[in-house]
Amino acid sequence: MVKCRQVQVLLILVVLSFLLIYFPHCSNNVPTEGKPSPVHILILSSWRSGSSFTGQLFSQHPSVFYLMEPAWHVWVTMYQNAVKVLHMAVRDLVRSVFLCDMSVFDAYMSSERKMSHLFQWETSRALCSPPACEFFSRGDIISSANCKTMCSKYPFSKVEEACKTYSHIVIKEVRFFDLKVLYPLLTDPSLNLKIIHLVRDPRAVFRSRENTVAELKHDTNIVMQSRKRRGEMEPYDTMQIICKSHIEMYKAGSQAAPSFLKDRYLMVRYEDIVREPLAKTAEMYRFAELRFTPELQTWVHNITHGKGQGKQTFVIESRDAMRVSQAWRKILPFQKIKKVQDVCKDAMDLLGYRLLQSEEEQKDMSLDLLIARNSS
Repeated sequence: MVKCRQVQVLLILVVLSFLLIYFPHCSNNVPTEGKPSPVHILILSSWRSGSSFTGQLFSQHPSVFYLMEPAWHVWVTMYQNAVKVLHMAVRDLVRSVFLCDMSVFDAYMSSERKMSHLFQWETSRALCSPPACEFFSRGDIISSANCKTMCSKYPFSKVEEACKTYSHIVIKEVRFFDLKVLYPLLTDPSLNLKIIHLVRDPRAVFRSRENTVAELKHDTNIVMQSRKRRGEMEPYDTMQIICKSHIEMYKAGSQAAPSFLKDRYLMVRYEDIVREPLAKTAEMYRFAELRFTPELQTWVHNITHGKGQGKQTFVIESRDAMRVSQAWRKILPFQKIKKVQDVCKDAMDLLGYRLLQSEEEQKDMSLDLLIARNSS
């Protein structure tokens, strides 16, 4: 009798196994037609590296929910802390935003907040179209000026509501200095995270930072907390820290990358984007699993082939993007160029930027010679 029961149990288990293998929809643990998991993209860069422009390449895509530097709120609130301490708070905020949990801002913003209290909210097309704002269509190319005029009075709850309706969530951040800090996010099963690491010629970054000293003072003070030296060498010390962080992130993402980073890290040079905007945007879109629509191709071409000189800080407008990216060569004195090269030499070598040896080279060298096309 016992043996007979054992045979019956065995037969039942065999039948159940067959049903689970060939009819998986019968299992309560497997969803029938679930919504695809969002793709999460983190554009990782440093200040004045063309990251706001690169962010707009994603923000204007109709499938993307984009936020520009939400960690600004962390740094403003917790400015007494060092970068390493702030890394943890920034990482937690970024994870929450990727999961569309905007309650994370409770720690950094007033409970009476509106959508417009979010840092640089108007740069997000997703916050300027339904369901966040009803004045524009979801597929429109929307300028930040128009968005700011029409959509500033909507409640903060619209941020989370809008986020949950998109297939791609993209965050641009300049407040990470170590890729390894992001490893917990890259191994988090609730996230589908990919990293775009944007770099720019340190000489161009230095020149742009000179034009925005006041705007960057708060961030510079936090970055320089561990450095006692101030005065005329402070800008170069800051550049040294920035360049070192790019070296470490690039090595961690490509040369010594763990298995979970395979096909999830892409380094892009800003100079390559402005030289071949359509090709490089297409490459980033493929990496992000986004379609490059004809409308977006036209917009990308127009925004990079205008007559503007890019004089308005933090404003993305039609400009001669390649000429603007190389303006430092005509403006920056060679003595300053040499100092930047001295503190950033290793980063420039690794990322494919050629050093200038004299003022004559500064004047005569073409863009193609300044950037090694085949370096990676």
